[in-house]
Amino acid sequence: MEMKKIKILAITGSTRKNSSNYKILKYISEHIKGDFEVEIFEDLAEIPHFSPDLDTENPPKHVEVFRNKIIEADGVIICTPEYVFSLPGSLKNALEWCVSTTIFSNKKTGLITASASGEMAHEQLNLIMKTLEAKLDTDTQLLIQGIRGKINDEGKIIHEETEIALQLFINNFERQF
Repeated sequence: MEMKKIKILAITGSTRKNSSNYKILKYISEHIKGDFEVEIFEDLAEIPHFSPDLDTENPPKHVEVFRNKIIEADGVIICTPEYVFSLPGSLKNALEWCVSTTIFSNKKTGLITASASGEMAHEQLNLIMKTLEAKLDTDTQLLIQGIRGKINDEGKIIHEETEIALQLFINNFERQF
């Protein structure tokens, strides 16, 4: 009898195709154990601007799809850049659509901020996810500064300490299940 795979929803905070954050999530999906199934959510740009007036029993289609993917996942990994000392607007917008729900409550969540600096965005993401009651652990949070020089165009991690940190992140995330 085949065991049920542990479903992980990986959300990239960047809407850029083949961004460093996407490459990190791809790396994680290729290096996580076989009993995990990682889906990278790439439709952040499709989610409409948050409006409390639209946050009803029947939210916009893309919001419903996003929420359902979170509900169906056993865990979530968010990997985001930092834009102007903050989270990218598209990621914050998507998370705002979750405030009126309990879909993140006690959901095992890993956070990675990979950017030039990233400290402010990492702090803000942590606060937002605590507000959404996500299950966070310091062992499943990672700040990767200067990401552009640590990953190549093909998505290979070319900085040994970063690869070690990512492997530790993966191991710690897997251990939660």
